[in-house]
Parts: sequence; structure tokens; C-alpha cells
Amino acid sequence: MPESAKVLRLTAQDAEDLAVLSAALQDAVGKIGDIRFEARTRLLTLALNRYRWEAGGRSRVRTALQFGSVEAVEARRLRRDAPDAVVELLALTFEPDDEPPGGSLILSFAGGGDLKVKVECVDAVLADVSAPWPTPRTPRHEV
Repeated sequence: MPESAKVLRLTAQDAEDLAVLSAALQDAVGKIGDIRFEARTRLLTLALNRYRWEAGGRSRVRTALQFGSVEAVEARRLRRDAPDAVVELLALTFEPDDEPPGGSLILSFAGGGDLKVKVECVDAVLADVSAPWPTPRTPRHEV
């Protein structure tokens, strides 16, 4: 398989692993309606179009991000009533509880919105689920 078509599959079980996922997901975009929390199974799943920084940019790929052992999800400044609203993920961080391994995953989005995901432990999986496609836009950030 050519380097440009290799898929990314990562797992995270601690804050250091999450930093790797955060780097891979920087500037991923998705729709509010593609964020699903299943309380019964304690899974939070996001479908995103990930910018492929690791492949030199210039392409995106459809990716799935899933968190297990989820106890609660809180949204702040995200329009849950607008399922077609587009969000851009900037960072994924972890705030540990006083008693590990629990804590809160914080998904920070452009424009100041975020998701706070209370977890029993860090249990995350990222998997590309499509072939990459070219994009003429490179994400840019104000310095």
C-alpha cells in the first residue's frame, strides 16, 4: 500500500497516549449530529474528517474516535439542536480525578465550545475508515 494510503489506528490508555491522539486529530472537522453518546453501552463515538498531518497534509480521511467507560458527557457552547453544524477539533486533553484512573476528557473545539467526557478510565480508539482524499485547504491558526 502506498504511504499516502496508509490508515491510522491508535489506542489510548493514559494521558500520554491521548496527546498522540490529540496531535493526529488536530483540525479534524465533523458535524454535531455525528457525535453519539450511548449511555447504555457507555460509549461516545465521533465521526470526523481528519487532516492527515502525518502524511504531509494536503489530504483528509474519514475517521472514527470512540471512548469507552464513559460515565457522563457535558457539552458547552455547542449547538446540539443543529445536527448539521460543523465543529473543528483543536485538542484533546485529560484532567485526572483525585483517585486515578478516572477523570475527564476535554475535547476543545474552535470557537470556544467543548465536550467534557467523564470517564472511569482512559479507553480510546481512533481508526481511519475511508481512503484519503485531496484537500486544497491547509488548516491555519492565529499566532
